[in-house]
Amino acid sequence: MTFYLPIRYKKGQILLFALIFAGIFATVSTALVGYMTSYGRFERTIVTATQALTLAEGALDKTISQLNQNPSYTGETGTLLGNGVFSVAISNIDSRTKQVTATGYVPNATSPSAIKVIKATVAINDSVISFHYGIQSGQGGFRMENSSEIIGNVHSTGAISMLNSSKISGDAISAGATGQISGAGNDITGSAYAHTLSGIDAGIDAYYVTQTSTKASGSNCPNSHCHPNSPDQATVPLPISDTQISQWETAAAAGGTATCSGGSYNISSGSASIGPLKIPCNLNISGSSVVTVGGHIWVTGNIIVQNSAKVKMAASLGASNVAIIADKPTDRLNGSTIKVQNSATFENSGTVGSFVFLISQNNSAENGGDEEAFELSNSASALVAYAAHGLIPLANSVSLKEVTAYKIKLQNSAKVTYDTGLPSAVFQSGPGGSWSFVPGTYAITR
Repeated sequence: MTFYLPIRYKKGQILLFALIFAGIFATVSTALVGYMTSYGRFERTIVTATQALTLAEGALDKTISQLNQNPSYTGETGTLLGNGVFSVAISNIDSRTKQVTATGYVPNATSPSAIKVIKATVAINDSVISFHYGIQSGQGGFRMENSSEIIGNVHSTGAISMLNSSKISGDAISAGATGQISGAGNDITGSAYAHTLSGIDAGIDAYYVTQTSTKASGSNCPNSHCHPNSPDQATVPLPISDTQISQWETAAAAGGTATCSGGSYNISSGSASIGPLKIPCNLNISGSSVVTVGGHIWVTGNIIVQNSAKVKMAASLGASNVAIIADKPTDRLNGSTIKVQNSATFENSGTVGSFVFLISQNNSAENGGDEEAFELSNSASALVAYAAHGLIPLANSVSLKEVTAYKIKLQNSAKVTYDTGLPSAVFQSGPGGSWSFVPGTYAITR
């Protein structure tokens, strides 16, 4: 016998099953939406935490840069960068060591969605000197003429004068309340910073208190790339102090004292290896001689390197650099000069980033005189010229890696190309005055 349920019961079953499936679907959907929401929040948390960490790390890098340019830097608060802000706090451990705390906030410090804190110790590295500019001058400033060019950043405590199609491929800074950059539509491919700008064409931004006939990013000021009433840039000391040079002289003298003949120490042919060494007279290197330098050399007179002579660093120096110093303490006004003439060449140790530093302690320019600390008339591929108290004129297609002096003049197609190996110039002996991180002290504390 067969029984049939009434139609109304079949419809009831269908409705019951539909309700059950609807409930299951709603439960699964709710769980899935909840999971996706939680996953989205987790992913956003990871992203903002990474951004905050990047800000803190960037703040640490800026701290090192600031300390090496301005030893009185004490940190900063609420500096905008990217999609967040950072703060830096610095406490002194001793005169040569500091504790740095860098904090990154996203999006801000008032109501952050992510915070990261990094602590690290920084200290003076006794063998490293930092060069941050392709060319740097003291209060004597510098003047560019006749299509001269600087490839790299420029810093001057004095005025920068750009004439006759001269060009700076980088940023240019004339620091302090008297800072001035002037020209006649001459190019600065980066940004220009000075209390007063006049006749300058800055490729990116122009920062100034006052300006006349200035362009920024291709348009006349004012425009969005012009920044009137900007704070004056801080003056910074030249990277090598007299104390450091004096200690290099001591290191040179510890290697022995040369015997002079007729007031000079002459190398005119063949091969010679010298340094560390003190030469108590003039140094003349000429002819076809090849001189290998194995350490610092202190010349208490003038230095002349000329003709086809070659000066090269010993391979054993590796990535270290060597200083050849002209310094006669009793005659810095007219003496203590350096001349590189004709086809004289300089070579590094064979290791990238090593350089010969020619240092003159002539101080005529600083005392209002016109005696030249250097005379450079040819290309020198591994040469850095330094005269903290003197005048360095560059002309006739001279090509150097870095130039620092009290006063600098560029003319007649002279060219300075800053080398990326110079930010941390390492020497075998003597103090450096460059701040760097102490290994093993980097720690993420939040």
